[in-house]
Amino acid sequence: MASRKNTGAFITFEGGEGAGKSTQIRAVGERLRAAGHEVVTTREPGGSSGAEAIREFLLFGGHDLSARAEIMMHFAARCDHVDQVIRPAVEAGKIVLCDRFFDSTMAYQAYGRGNGDPALINMVQSLRDLVRMTPDLTVLFQVDLETGLRRAMARAVAISGQGAPLDRYESADRSFHERVAEGFRAIAEAEPGRFARVASESEDVATITDTVVGLIETFLERR
Repeated sequence: MASRKNTGAFITFEGGEGAGKSTQIRAVGERLRAAGHEVVTTREPGGSSGAEAIREFLLFGGHDLSARAEIMMHFAARCDHVDQVIRPAVEAGKIVLCDRFFDSTMAYQAYGRGNGDPALINMVQSLRDLVRMTPDLTVLFQVDLETGLRRAMARAVAISGQGAPLDRYESADRSFHERVAEGFRAIAEAEPGRFARVASESEDVATITDTVVGLIETFLERR
């Protein structure tokens, strides 16, 4: 499989806790590089030095921000990430794979923390428009809640065993994650043309990677 285009693309990986997107972004990035594409893998919150500092505050800062303040912090990090990393890479003809983007803010903050408050949904939508960077393709990894939470708990136990603290989302209760899942469903239904849904219940990582790489290659060929 050879690279046929030098046009940049911005592709995001989304999903709830334990969906497997972080594992897949590494595997898919390696496969695309082997196929001849220039690939940048990054994450949110974070991805640039300034955004990583904001990530540390958001996940481990120990401060309970209001929902609106938390949303603004995520978008402050996002603007720096876009300006410093994502947009320059796409304009240079690279494929950017990003672990989370503004869909996660909508799902986690507006739906998860905000219980689907229309005011918060509208706030995220307005800020999203101001960022002026929409993914060309979003891969949504879907896993049933029980499996996802089991995986997330196993990962959390492994991390805590290494002395690392759990972040505020890993520590959230089940009802929060149910609202996040509902948020992702609503977002994907509202923009079906941007989303590709991938079932990720299987523990066969390589097969899921094959599926995602196929989706991306098909998307690139059809542009």
